[in-house]
Amino acid sequence: MQDMDMQYHPEQVEKDAQQYWESTQAFKANEASDKPKYYCLSMFPYPSGKLHMGHVRNYTIGDVLSRFHRMQGYNVLQPMGWDAFGLPAENAAIQNKVAPAAWTYSNIDYMRGQLKSLGLAIDWDREFATCQPKYYRWEQWLFTKLFEKGLIYKKTAQVNWDPVDMTVLANEQVIDGRGWRSGALVEKRDIPMYFMRITAYAEELLAELDNLTGWPDQVKTMQRNWIGKSFGCEVHFPYATGEGVLKVYTTRPDTLMGATYVAVAGEHPLAMEAAKDNAELAAFIAECKHGGVAEADLATMEKKGMPTGQFVLHPLNGEKLPVWVANYVLMGYGEGAVMAVPAHDERDFAFARKYSLPLKTVITSKSGGYETIDVNGEWVDAYAEHGVCVNSGKYDGLDFQSAFDAIAGDLEAKSLGSKRTQFRLRDWGISRQRYWGCPIPIIHCASCGDVPVPETDLPVVLPEDVKIDIGSPIKKMPEFYQTTCPKCGGEAKRETDTMDTFVESSWYYARFASHDSGNAMLDERANYWLPVDQYIGGIEHAILHLLYARFFHKLMRDAGLVTSSEPFNNLLTQGMVLKDGSKMSKSKGNTVDPQGLIDQYGADTARLFMMFAAPPEQSLEWSDAGVEGAFRFLKRLWKAVQEHVAQGVVPAYAGGELSVEWKALRFQLHQTIQKVTDDYGRRQTFNTVIAAIMELMNALGKMDDSTPAGRSVRQEALEKAVQMLSPIVPHIGHALWAVLKPNVNLLDAGWPKVDETALVQDEIELVLQVNGKLRGNMRVAKDTDKAEIERLALANAAVQKFLDGQPPKKVVVVPGRLVNIVV
Repeated sequence: MQDMDMQYHPEQVEKDAQQYWESTQAFKANEASDKPKYYCLSMFPYPSGKLHMGHVRNYTIGDVLSRFHRMQGYNVLQPMGWDAFGLPAENAAIQNKVAPAAWTYSNIDYMRGQLKSLGLAIDWDREFATCQPKYYRWEQWLFTKLFEKGLIYKKTAQVNWDPVDMTVLANEQVIDGRGWRSGALVEKRDIPMYFMRITAYAEELLAELDNLTGWPDQVKTMQRNWIGKSFGCEVHFPYATGEGVLKVYTTRPDTLMGATYVAVAGEHPLAMEAAKDNAELAAFIAECKHGGVAEADLATMEKKGMPTGQFVLHPLNGEKLPVWVANYVLMGYGEGAVMAVPAHDERDFAFARKYSLPLKTVITSKSGGYETIDVNGEWVDAYAEHGVCVNSGKYDGLDFQSAFDAIAGDLEAKSLGSKRTQFRLRDWGISRQRYWGCPIPIIHCASCGDVPVPETDLPVVLPEDVKIDIGSPIKKMPEFYQTTCPKCGGEAKRETDTMDTFVESSWYYARFASHDSGNAMLDERANYWLPVDQYIGGIEHAILHLLYARFFHKLMRDAGLVTSSEPFNNLLTQGMVLKDGSKMSKSKGNTVDPQGLIDQYGADTARLFMMFAAPPEQSLEWSDAGVEGAFRFLKRLWKAVQEHVAQGVVPAYAGGELSVEWKALRFQLHQTIQKVTDDYGRRQTFNTVIAAIMELMNALGKMDDSTPAGRSVRQEALEKAVQMLSPIVPHIGHALWAVLKPNVNLLDAGWPKVDETALVQDEIELVLQVNGKLRGNMRVAKDTDKAEIERLALANAAVQKFLDGQPPKKVVVVPGRLVNIVV
């Protein structure tokens, strides 16, 4: 038995436990195991410099699940790495006058120490940063294979361009038409970019969402909407000049007879042609270039337009329809043109109202019941409902599907359209004009075109020792970009764009399984560990990161690297950490430094508070009082074990006569094991785990009995409580177990088993009701017959009060549960 200090000193307890785990390589994962595998992964951090409370919560959740499954007999892998490329490092480097690489590696060193202080059960041998050539070499290798297959291609695309930061911005980085960092007015630019053909996998990405039974429904819905499969028609409007057709895609062909104009994007060839002789239209098109390129922007922006002076013909009735340029039409979506039906589309309605364009009602709504719509009135959502065709000639009286089929058939017969299934999802533009990213492994040759870098020449290493200001330094470094063509040997230029950092985060989970493979992107170990059994991260990554990771997994499968089709079996999206009702952020001045918390109370207190304050998927409200409460509970637990051990360690209860009170305590103990096992595993509600163990400890604290039998049950209860809590508070668990069970390693002790005999009660508790209302309860022997139960119930003081001396009309006994007396 080890000597124990009466006082709980977390700093020493945690130092000792961490040194033990490190010296024994306790969490080193090994594929050579006959146990079932469990791969638990939390989304890896960006090395910003310091951990925040969201990190602490995220990684504690993963650690709790990893430790629980290890105790349950699983072969566990929990790795850690760094999402190290990206614009923030570049901007910080400019501010601090230091190279992004030096800034990044310095931050990684500091944050690694912070993560280790949390006591996470991580296999640190597998650690890597995505900015290391040994990692991105394989990303470049896969790029070249996909390029050769046509799954990566180059095209000119319209993008958000920040003229100050001189880079393409994602749609979410454009705020009110300005760059999120520079504040500069964003321009639309057409630039050559590399794209990954994610649309080739759209159907599979959509269909396989149904197989992800371990994912939250909310996330699957968000992905379905993003992929956006729709059934509609391609409709061809012949140009009035007689040359060519204007193509549009619509999901509402039933409203085609209500089209009163067509609208095109400013970059549409028809608009560009019309602007050649129209300075006012040319100026308007130039103005449109300053709008965003995100669909979300279109819903809120002011609708503006201008007529082109051009006309097209309605494909079914031959009516001449004017062509307008409208800022709410994007060239990058569909055909860059829409048929406008103001009576049945809110956006078209607003536009028609503004420019006094005609409106024609062609659908009678089921709920609205109207025949005509007034363009001067307010929009009503019912206008857009499916209904029955009116004012539509031969289609009058047809419902939505009948009209859809009939109109599509007539368009096809005239070679002016056909049914078409379309996806909202667009191919993934991965080119970035910034420096701190993975170099794109392409060489530009005047004779041979775009040539992939040969495998023997990979990786294309990004120079790390650079001086940085606005603009990418490698674009100014001939020693980087001057090269020779791998095909013809002539002078050539290396691509200086880098990849979107979403690429690195799309496959890191797989590389952890083959972290030290120098000969392949992934080896056979990947098929042992994958798919990830439990993935954990914020809901803000529900669409892009998770969709790209799913896409990448399928690319790797089709390249023969993995055999599974999906990367993550189960997904837990943890809630935010709030303070004073809002998300913690430096700008709001409401952050709490995790390091300060750990220094003051210890990592176990931080972990216990985080897991107790709310279930993982819900937002957690910070509470100083809650932290204090968590610390007090650990001190009580420490003291309870210390006081017991001071009297001598005894074998845990293994049978023999017990008092009624100790039987009840063992019943509560084994009921708690049953509940806690389910809460950790199936329900993943760690707050209820802690609450149940607190209740158990409270009950144990009321027991004052130093008989051998009583001490053996106390030993059993303390052992099981420490075991059950240890996934959440592993350091104190390690220390307490060492004195409760000398020479037995807690990590190898397994999970407590339920003693079914402890759950067999000699007495049962019955609820007493009068006229269905709860009035009390009573305990009876388990084998008491019905007549005796009735007699005892009627004699109970709580029931007597309501009988008022009168015999009951009826007594209903529900065996094992309740007695209801009807008066």
